Amino acid sequence: MYKETGYVGSTQNPARIKISSRNERSILTTITNRIALDVASFNIEHVRTDENGQYLETIDSPLNQCLRVEANKDQTGRVLIQDIVMSMFDEGAVAVVPVETNINPILSGSYNIYSLRTGKIVEWYPNDVRVEVYNDRTGRKEKILVPKNLVGIVENPLYAVMNEPNSTLKRLIRKLSLLDTVDEASSSGKLDIIIQLPYTIRSEARQLQAEDRAKAIEQQLKGSRYGIAYADATEHITQLNRPAESNLLAQIQYLTLQFYNQLGFTEDIFNGKASEQSLRNYYDRTIEPIVTAIVEEMRRKFLTKTARSQMQTIMGFRDVFRLVPADEIANIADVFSRNEILTPNELRQIVGRKPSSAPHADELQNRNMPNQKAVPAANSFKKPKGGESNVEDQEKV
Repeated sequence: MYKETGYVGSTQNPARIKISSRNERSILTTITNRIALDVASFNIEHVRTDENGQYLETIDSPLNQCLRVEANKDQTGRVLIQDIVMSMFDEGAVAVVPVETNINPILSGSYNIYSLRTGKIVEWYPNDVRVEVYNDRTGRKEKILVPKNLVGIVENPLYAVMNEPNSTLKRLIRKLSLLDTVDEASSSGKLDIIIQLPYTIRSEARQLQAEDRAKAIEQQLKGSRYGIAYADATEHITQLNRPAESNLLAQIQYLTLQFYNQLGFTEDIFNGKASEQSLRNYYDRTIEPIVTAIVEEMRRKFLTKTARSQMQTIMGFRDVFRLVPADEIANIADVFSRNEILTPNELRQIVGRKPSSAPHADELQNRNMPNQKAVPAANSFKKPKGGESNVEDQEKV
């Protein structure tokens, strides 16, 4: 039966990704969310390779379970990768902390990792870092001091573009803040009108008289049910249709374009209209450096020298067929099957079909060529039971 926990609760998930207030209203949140989803689409696994670094098999280890199935009580492996990327973009660097192991990592390097969480680095020391990480047992975020060799520290490969004080993104954020200020001022309910009085206001007495006249019109408009006021026949009222123009919007458009170019990003990637070449540049220039930074740091910190000497490593795999149009799948399947690259069951998995139970469905074989095992050798004849050669019978015929 379920029971009361007795812990301090919260209306929101405290382990959820939270973007700092300086970035949440900018264009950064939209871009980081798109990039984080694309990075999380990679399959990051604990694998074994051969002497040439080629993939051999996936190791069913607790670390692989964290990366592929369940990272912690609150996050799957894919959500953990997304959390790493968004936190890294927000702060410039993020800590990946093993919060649950079978033995103390400080006492021995041969330990298994059962749970991983991201943490915010609040202080840096020569050999340690102070990390703010969520404690899933108390429900609170705590600051702990951990050695650098036991925690994965993933730095943003695009730090110079996104996190430097004078980077393109920071300049864009400041311009967007100014644009928000202008929009709030323009929508504050001001009328922006000019009243031309029938007399000059060079003297102080005339200025006071003009101010009283402006306040009178303001009180009439404010106190009237329908916002109606009267003016003298000699007074002229001019309403400003819009505030004075500036080149702020043009600067924002220029900085946005420069930021996209520096990331290898295009607007078509957002709306799904990007070409194959644009997507290839996006994955090569933006996604691949981020995946490599995560994989290399996990390989360096979470695998011992003994494990690496046993050809254990961490690799990221991307399904290249996910972006292929349906009309090209048939041609690709024919080429890969004919050249004995993929088996029929592997091709069926790509197109979303269940594996076949046919005997040859898991064999690498060119289906366009006859089975060599079933073809008899040339000029070979089966010897009759009587011991006589069948060559004579061939000649008789």
